[in-house]
Amino acid sequence: QVHVVESGGGSVQTGDSLKLSCAASGRRSVSYSVGWFRQAPGKEREFVAVKNWIGNTNYADSVKGRFAISTCTSEDSVNSTVYLQMNSLQAEDPAVYYCAATERAFSAGSYSRGSKYDSWGQGTQFFVST
Repeated sequence: QVHVVESGGGSVQTGDSLKLSCAASGRRSVSYSVGWFRQAPGKEREFVAVKNWIGNTNYADSVKGRFAISTCTSEDSVNSTVYLQMNSLQAEDPAVYYCAATERAFSAGSYSRGSKYDSWGQGTQFFVST
C-alpha cells in the first residue's frame, strides 16, 4: 500500500497562489495513482485532481485552468512528491486538502470517487483571506 503525507497549508489572500505537496511512498515495481480531494466545513469531500500511474491528469471543473497536479518521482519509482499548484485562489477554495493513492486501475471516470483510493493522508488546510 502507498503511504502519503500532505504538507503546505497556511493562510493566503484571494487571488494568491499556493502549492501543496504530497510525499508518497509506494512499493518497488508497483505503480500507483495519486489524487487530491478537499473537504470544506459542512460540505462533503470532493474530488480536485488526479494524476494516474501512466501520467494522465484530470481535474474537477471548479479548479480546471487554475490548479495543476504534477509529480517528481525518485529513480526507483518508489517515492514521489505529488504537487498541487493552486493559482487564482478563490473564497470557495479553502478546505482541508487530502492526498490519496491507489495501486488499482481506474475504470472510466472512477478516479473522482474517494472509494477508489486505498491510502489517505491526514490532510492539510489553508485559509483564504479576502
